[in-house]
Amino acid sequence: MSRAISKVGKIAHPTIVFLSLIIIFILSPFLLYSINFMGKIYPNTFVGGVNVGGKLPSEATELLSQKIVKPAKINFITPSASFELNTESIDLNYDFMESAERAFNLTRTGNFFLDSVKRVGLLRNREDIGLITNLDETKLTNFTSVIAGQVTLSPVYPTVEVSGQNIRVNRGTLGSQIDVQLFRALVGHNLAYATAGDITIPLSVVDPTLNDQEALAAKDRAEKYLGKTLSMNFEAQSFDYSRNNLLTFLNPAGGYSDNVVNNAIYKIATQINRDPQNSKFDFDGKKVTEFQPALDGITLDNEKLKELLLAKIDDLGAGESKTLAFDIPVTRIKPEITIDQVNNLGIKELIGRGNSTYFHSIPGRVFNVNLAASRINGTLVKPGDTFSFNQTLGDVSKFTGYQQAYIISAGKTILGDGGGVCQVSTTLFRAALNAGLPINERAAHAYRVGYYEQNSPPGIDATVYAPSPDFKFTNDTPGYILIVAKNDPKKLALSFELYGTSDGRVSVVTKPVISNVTPPLPDLYQDDPTIPTGTVKQTDFAAWGAKVVFNYSVVRAGEQVYKKTFVSNYQPWQAIYLRGTAPQ
Repeated sequence: MSRAISKVGKIAHPTIVFLSLIIIFILSPFLLYSINFMGKIYPNTFVGGVNVGGKLPSEATELLSQKIVKPAKINFITPSASFELNTESIDLNYDFMESAERAFNLTRTGNFFLDSVKRVGLLRNREDIGLITNLDETKLTNFTSVIAGQVTLSPVYPTVEVSGQNIRVNRGTLGSQIDVQLFRALVGHNLAYATAGDITIPLSVVDPTLNDQEALAAKDRAEKYLGKTLSMNFEAQSFDYSRNNLLTFLNPAGGYSDNVVNNAIYKIATQINRDPQNSKFDFDGKKVTEFQPALDGITLDNEKLKELLLAKIDDLGAGESKTLAFDIPVTRIKPEITIDQVNNLGIKELIGRGNSTYFHSIPGRVFNVNLAASRINGTLVKPGDTFSFNQTLGDVSKFTGYQQAYIISAGKTILGDGGGVCQVSTTLFRAALNAGLPINERAAHAYRVGYYEQNSPPGIDATVYAPSPDFKFTNDTPGYILIVAKNDPKKLALSFELYGTSDGRVSVVTKPVISNVTPPLPDLYQDDPTIPTGTVKQTDFAAWGAKVVFNYSVVRAGEQVYKKTFVSNYQPWQAIYLRGTAPQ
């Protein structure tokens, strides 16, 4: 057995030696190749177009610094424009030492197999690598932005609009924009290879346009919303969408415009979100001098509102109803101190609110509205007492601080002290109606006044002029009523809030019915010797005449406890012009 093993060993030994010699023969050129380039860059290696093969890194660094010339500028071109980049403006410079080290390490990654393949490949194939560049990326980005602003063509996205009673679809137009990533890559390549050649600015087409079928589908969808209104409500605020602003929610290409929906929700959030507010109540025995009602903190539930909004838009389009309203979903945080904790007068909660706007008022009228509202603000009405607007307000004249503005007097519209006070009485009238209080005295204006129809149908106004007409209501609730005025002269909006104790009553105001509509009287021109010839001054404004009627009732526990019909007879009014006759 030992002799057999010995024989095999004698046969195997020459075979191993032979194989070893073959391996050494095959590998010896590679070993010599590796030894020859030990510490050197392997052949056929180019940096920025310069052959650094066979060089020590230090030698390659020196060679690159001699051969490489930094381009002074690069030109960018489009079919219609060209732009020049001065490389000094972006602080361009080259790191030749790092570039040489990069070339040296090209075949020295630590992976023996891959490095060996790479080294062998360099015997036949050239390897080009770029120079390592240093530059101010912010300055290059700014330069790119300047170019983009001049060569980019913004697309026109499709829109759907109401024009009269017809739907008009704008299909949109093509746009173009710079391919920023490709642009930066092209710039990087030119700089890395020290090339001063032109670069064609890469532009990509932006195509939001609708084809014939898509445009027809957008039109058919939009027609379902003609004449319809969507309202979102929270407390006294209403966010209404109709006609074109309703159609903006629809994406003409299908679905909804996410940006429009999100922007609408954001705007709503900015107007209703608030922190909890504790109550304040300071009373000097006659009037409340400081009052702050308790208010829940409010945070809009954005996601739920978005879900509801899209669902209601769907419902509005699919249904026959012309109007659709829903309450805005919010999260509430209770205040620490409530109204009933800071007073013993039975003032516990909001029982009524009235609103009005007075856009286009002259400065004197804006001043008077603010002054009169401030003098009504804080008034307390005892249970069983009747509130008189004229008595509470007091004298209205220049001696009590009022300015001149237009008033109706003796059948004319003239400048007089306190013009605008009726804005205050009208708004308080609306609050008393909303609270379900008995109205003892109310008179309509002589003619329809535009201020009182800005956010209300005709007929819900109340004129005052001491001593008469007056506006009066009675407090028949269980507790005191506190009148709080909130005026915003910048937004030209006034509101009154009535606080007290609710006894469960509900106010019902029918929609005003307009009849006996008559056109304005013919314009009247009057000569005025105090005005230069050729000058015409309007002193009164035309208004249509009409009869307006609405019913007001108060229901408590299912029973009607109060009912009244309000009738307003508005005269047709003529425009009056003063025509100057004085010599110039």
